[in-house]
Amino acid sequence: MRSLLTAGLLAGSVFVPQAWAADATPPAAAPAAAYDAATVLATVNGTDITLGNVIMMRANLPQQYQSLPDDTLMKGIVQQLVDQTLLADQLSKSADTDPLSVKLQLQNDRRSALAGQVAQQTMAQPVDDAAVKAAYDKQVADFKPQPEYDASHILVKTEDEAKKLLAEIQGGKDFAAVAKANSTDGSAAQGGELGWFSQGQMVPEFEAAVAKMKVGEVAGPIQTQFGWHLIKLNAERDSTPPPLDQVRPDIENELHQQALQAQLEQLRSGATIEIKEAVVPATAIHQDDLIQN
Repeated sequence: MRSLLTAGLLAGSVFVPQAWAADATPPAAAPAAAYDAATVLATVNGTDITLGNVIMMRANLPQQYQSLPDDTLMKGIVQQLVDQTLLADQLSKSADTDPLSVKLQLQNDRRSALAGQVAQQTMAQPVDDAAVKAAYDKQVADFKPQPEYDASHILVKTEDEAKKLLAEIQGGKDFAAVAKANSTDGSAAQGGELGWFSQGQMVPEFEAAVAKMKVGEVAGPIQTQFGWHLIKLNAERDSTPPPLDQVRPDIENELHQQALQAQLEQLRSGATIEIKEAVVPATAIHQDDLIQN
């Protein structure tokens, strides 16, 4: 248990083992209005650990820990924060005495957290239905139909075996029945049926053969990396654009991204930004010793 906790301390994240549930002591329940983010849950040598600290750590837990019982999470996170405080105090007890690397990390973390909240607010704005419909209509207008094929096949190990089965089919045997009795892949149970596919979904030799076939025709033997195939083309059609409801989430996400990009461009245009070119060599990005003190 402690080895897992130590890993979390070193990684800057929290790990709450399932086994902690057995010895977890639920915190005393407080009245609904008797606590807030500043409520102190522990004090370590004068440093307070608050409910807000615990909530923020819980929010950043890996998904597999989010479903643990609340009492297990509460106990584990509080203990983690206590142990982190004990270790942190060995190096610095105030922001003024923090090592340079920590100060720089906190600057980056603050910047990232604030920017992330602004981005989340922008992405959470409702998307106008008319904008979604306009974006969809443009996609449909730009859509280029591609041929799609419904085919069945029989896969065997040798060309001679494929030729023998082809002769049986040409002699009147049902393709699906021959596939069920002889094909070596998983489609045999469905009589060799592969379903609908388009360009890029099958190996090149298979696709090239299908593209030259007429509906109802049987072709082969065709060799691919998997063996020797007999192919029957069951049907052919042109692809159609997906319905709006199916692609709505993707369109809404794209419109949100566009809104965020527009916000950034507006901010850039109104800001004073000076990026200093070639002040240091690009290799300086790897000089970790510059931030050690």
